[in-house]
Amino acid sequence: MSLDVDDLHIEIRGRTVVDGVGFSLAAGARLGLIGESGSGKSLTALAVLGLLPAGSRVTGSIRLDGRELVGRRDADLAAIRGKRVGIVLQEPATALNPIRRVGAQIGESLRIHYGFSRRQAHERAVRLAERVHLPDPEGILHRYPHELSGGQRQRVAIAVAIATGPRLIIADEPTTALDVTVQAGILELFDREVAESGAALLFITHDLAVLARIVTRAVVLAGGRVVETGAVADLLAAPAHPVTAALAEAAYATSFTGEPSVAPGSRS
Repeated sequence: MSLDVDDLHIEIRGRTVVDGVGFSLAAGARLGLIGESGSGKSLTALAVLGLLPAGSRVTGSIRLDGRELVGRRDADLAAIRGKRVGIVLQEPATALNPIRRVGAQIGESLRIHYGFSRRQAHERAVRLAERVHLPDPEGILHRYPHELSGGQRQRVAIAVAIATGPRLIIADEPTTALDVTVQAGILELFDREVAESGAALLFITHDLAVLARIVTRAVVLAGGRVVETGAVADLLAAPAHPVTAALAEAAYATSFTGEPSVAPGSRS
């Protein structure tokens, strides 16, 4: 599944928040969107799925396998969300429904998009819980999100996103709220899942060190505009824009050391 974004503009309450953003993501490839808070990276991702706040105005082009998404009815976009495109958000505590059990949430898209029975959805949810390395897969499905740790909730969110075998996974700051050890496990999970499924990955973050562990190419945003693109290794070693330089400096000052540890399965 290919994704092509061209000259994307987003206005919210009359203010331009994304201004001419463009990039392409080939089937099975990995790409990072990186920038500081307010750069427009998350809004760009939400525009792909038609999840922007009410009253937002979108112009430009977003094509999924050549099919234009801008201007399509919400019903059309709903048929894509959770089936052809899966999304993992930054904070699973708010992304997951607090009053529904984990198993029901993992199996929901299977029931909606493929007509699974309750039992079929539960059986698949158990296998998905195993796949994302949740402890006691059968038992954990009967628990509520607040009964899980932050890392476990994020693994549930990933299971929800991959349940229908989407060909594109959008990960929006999926490790920000996690400690370093848990973060590493989540990145390994993303790397393995994308490598084994062949899905394309759009990974969004403000942390260049994190990005270096999961993708090889990135688009840098600032003030709603693309300011630099290139290989992550080059952005770290020789950033051309001040925003990229600040991101690289932060990466070296925190968790990044040595060469980017991009997994063998990573593709540009």
